[in-house]
Amino acid sequence: MIDRLKVSRVVNAELQQCHALVANVESYGSWVSDLREVSVGDRDAQGRVTEATFRVAAMGRSATYSLLYDYSESPALIKWELASGDIIKRLDGSYRFDSVVGEPKQTEVTYELAIELAIPLPGFVKRRAEGRIAHAALDDFQAKVEQ
Repeated sequence: MIDRLKVSRVVNAELQQCHALVANVESYGSWVSDLREVSVGDRDAQGRVTEATFRVAAMGRSATYSLLYDYSESPALIKWELASGDIIKRLDGSYRFDSVVGEPKQTEVTYELAIELAIPLPGFVKRRAEGRIAHAALDDFQAKVEQ
């Protein structure tokens, strides 16, 4: 079963700052709390990461997966999809950035994720994992972009 998560929040940062933080895949270790390791596989002609492999703490063990990044709608949107994973069958998502009208130094950030694990999990474990994902996606993001 595919689980979907969508959360959004207004942060005190300009759209370009928000985009730059998400596009800087190598920096994720400095702000994504459950991330243990990131390695870049490929870059595009502009130097942006197009493939990266991650190792994260997940449900008492570690999980490894690779993502392919799409910047075709940048700077408003950065998307990714799963290239491969050990316990993950699907991990497709995006960050969308919308400037707040009348507030040039504020941006609404929307994080979406579709995830499917290769192993079944009880509902309470899934809900806990969703909470941790949402925390990293917005709480950790906001703390880093506003510092």
